[in-house]
Amino acid sequence: MGIIGGGQLARMCQPPSVALSITLSVLAESAEASAALVVPSSPVGDHNDVEAVRAFARECDVVTFDHEHVPAAVLAALVADGVVLHPSPAALMFAQDKLAMRRRLTEIGVACPRWAQVRTMASLQAFGDEVGWPVVVKIPKGGYDGKGVRVVGRPQQVADWFARVARDVGEGSGPLIDGLLAEQKVGFVRELAVLVARSPSGQASAWPVVETVQTNSICTQVLAPAPGLDPNLAAVATAAGLRIAGELGVTGVMAVEMFEVRDVQTGDPAYMVNELAMRPHNSGHWSIDGAVTSQFEQHLRAVLDLPLGDTSPRARWTVMNNVLGGDYSELYPTYRHLMARDPGLKVHLYGKGVRPGRKIGHVNVSGSNLDDLRARASHASDYLQGVITA
Repeated sequence: MGIIGGGQLARMCQPPSVALSITLSVLAESAEASAALVVPSSPVGDHNDVEAVRAFARECDVVTFDHEHVPAAVLAALVADGVVLHPSPAALMFAQDKLAMRRRLTEIGVACPRWAQVRTMASLQAFGDEVGWPVVVKIPKGGYDGKGVRVVGRPQQVADWFARVARDVGEGSGPLIDGLLAEQKVGFVRELAVLVARSPSGQASAWPVVETVQTNSICTQVLAPAPGLDPNLAAVATAAGLRIAGELGVTGVMAVEMFEVRDVQTGDPAYMVNELAMRPHNSGHWSIDGAVTSQFEQHLRAVLDLPLGDTSPRARWTVMNNVLGGDYSELYPTYRHLMARDPGLKVHLYGKGVRPGRKIGHVNVSGSNLDDLRARASHASDYLQGVITA
């Protein structure tokens, strides 16, 4: 089984692959990539290099992805070679292109913010005047962790992006040729995520809906399950996630990032879909220690069309905190303090070079007292980041 991309998601698929005696191979961007440090078969190659990817895929029974950035031309070449891809390019396009995603979700009746495709500042002005300013403007392809997203009060604040659109249209190619995505800025209660898995034979499963806490457009904490979530909303949101996976033909793990909102007519809890990610996702890292079957094992099972595992929580609550890099390079000296202070803490570091603001790992804690777990997880991530020293 092969994974294109050598990031931390591919790295975290290695332990379950060992347990299941699955030979994992990773196409890594460098010999020092996160996954290359732990996966013995990690040839170095660029996911944009069609011949390098084809050569890698020829040695694999099934190929999946660490990220959504493999170009369509490369995917088409793999399909022509008869490579089994999960998810398929036809499904992956809805995670690669936010405009395509909004169109398809609207077609199948999934709740989304009001949106429009805009190619000019005049069309953005008209949209903003209709739905109200400020509005959210997104680059349809290539954005992540808040990159490629701006909240603007006037069209001139994305004039540089419109210049790129005009350039790409003039050249007849490029990631922005179809314009920008403009969305109504949603007043939401909190952010949620529904994590599902689906196999080629159509079996599907879902983990409990979680709450995600964002800081500067980066997910810094996940609460599993989402505390105080209305049971009806939990059921509706989960059903929506499973329906999206089926309608889009997703195989493997998919995260559906949502806003919890209030119905404008009834005031009841409701949801709107924000983003899709067709791979193991940050919102599911809690499952490594907090669920019977982790998202990484489930992804392997799904893409290999094996029966899916139990997604039940192991404890009442699990809290995941991301660890971001700081102004330091050595993490190992922090272990003695953290392990002595909190024997129940689970630390997962990715072997990535440390730089300020970069995700370099996460911590999980599980138990019955949510406030205590949040405090423990925050202390551990702050200590690893050097925010606190005791």
